[in-house]
Amino acid sequence: MYDVAIIGAGVIGSAIARELSRYQIHACVIEREEDVCCGTSKANSAIIHAGFDATPGTLKARLNVRGNEMMDTIAKELDVPFTRNGSLVVCTKDQDRSGLDKLMEKGSANHVPGLRILEREELIKMEPNLSDDVTCALYAPTGGIVCPFHLTMAFAENAYDNGVSFYLNTEVTGITRSENGYCIKVNRKEGVCSGTPLDPGTHTIETKAVVNAAGVYSDVMNNMVSGQKLSITARKGEYMLLDKSAGAHVSHTVFQLPGKMGKGVLVTPTVHGNLLVGPTATDIDNKEGVNTTADGLDYLGKTAALSVKDLPLRQVITSFSGLRAHETQNDFIIGELADAPGFFNAAGIESPGLSSAPAIGEMVAGMIAEKYALEKNPDFCATRKGILRPETLSLEERNALIRKQPAYGNIICRCEMITEGEIIDAIHRSLGARSLDAVKRRTRAGMGRCQAGFCSPRTMEILEREVPMSMFEITKNGGKSKFVVGQNKEI
Repeated sequence: MYDVAIIGAGVIGSAIARELSRYQIHACVIEREEDVCCGTSKANSAIIHAGFDATPGTLKARLNVRGNEMMDTIAKELDVPFTRNGSLVVCTKDQDRSGLDKLMEKGSANHVPGLRILEREELIKMEPNLSDDVTCALYAPTGGIVCPFHLTMAFAENAYDNGVSFYLNTEVTGITRSENGYCIKVNRKEGVCSGTPLDPGTHTIETKAVVNAAGVYSDVMNNMVSGQKLSITARKGEYMLLDKSAGAHVSHTVFQLPGKMGKGVLVTPTVHGNLLVGPTATDIDNKEGVNTTADGLDYLGKTAALSVKDLPLRQVITSFSGLRAHETQNDFIIGELADAPGFFNAAGIESPGLSSAPAIGEMVAGMIAEKYALEKNPDFCATRKGILRPETLSLEERNALIRKQPAYGNIICRCEMITEGEIIDAIHRSLGARSLDAVKRRTRAGMGRCQAGFCSPRTMEILEREVPMSMFEITKNGGKSKFVVGQNKEI
């Protein structure tokens, strides 16, 4: 019997879990994938928006600005890569610059600091590779970039270390009202995962309260218990990621004037030194439709060129897509249901969801703490240390580390220069990695130019040894994505 069960271990569910762990509470997170950060949270623009785009008075506006304000403290406490590189919304000669004035007015109403409209002469000094057609831009110095993987995992690890249980590889199949709150039927799927142990098969989790942070499936969860029906549309966004050699093509996040489907195609550096172009915005019926398309990627290249010239698209090392949870009222849906007491929604969380995640966690945890008169957790620890990156050390420090732990001298991923020591850390830390993608998200092993072509077999050997697990159990990302299916030689 739990006090609170959170459905979904993306950035929103994990942020809520971390904030709830500040209180004396028995809480759990239920996630259908084999790891945290496997849905929308792993495939987005990695942007911390300043907050000038959202309509004043909406939850999007308030929580975006608050989340942005919280990021410096969170990055320090949880050891998350975060940079305030500033953002530009550019206007071309064929566009009406009054659109920038409207964004400026929204930003001022939302209390976004430091907004300015810059003319071309000043802009080109900041970003020499802006298109020749760019005439002016709205500059937001508080805009930033973050690693969405590390942010989500940091929230989750910190929550876990503060006592929150995580049921991974566990799918919610039903929610019903009970005398004490809710009964959640779950199916623990076959496969190796970390977190709270649960045997494969069907189980029931009882809880006083439920938090619905299920992303594109949040309507399904809501509609199991409420007459106030939700309808979430999966809005697909396709992206192209360029090699680190292209990472300095722009230094700010460059947006285009927004349209009815979103903020348009952006070009931005990443905190890891790559260049990111995207997204498209296409509403689809398939909540699992994360395939990329030739038309979508072609559109990205052509549209991005309107704001940034000479994009080195021959240096694209991978493409991917993610799904945003769009709800017709175009605002976040957060709060307790009137006809289902104890059921709290965190639904319809699309852009700026990543930026707002810290504030959403704070808001939802506050609602639950007030309703159930929760007391503060005197043992709460706000800090978490990320995986050590030897490249951040001086030569003397690195040599000393290797003498003490030789695994940090063994390079596994040549593209990203990731060591065996980092992969071992990723496996053995809280909610540790149990698949190749889980290792990749934590360490970047496999994210470089060769896209895991060299390091996958060596990473699999480390997983087999350190978990330990059979080579036949190792997957790319859980489920049926196994690599080894048999032997062709007896040893």
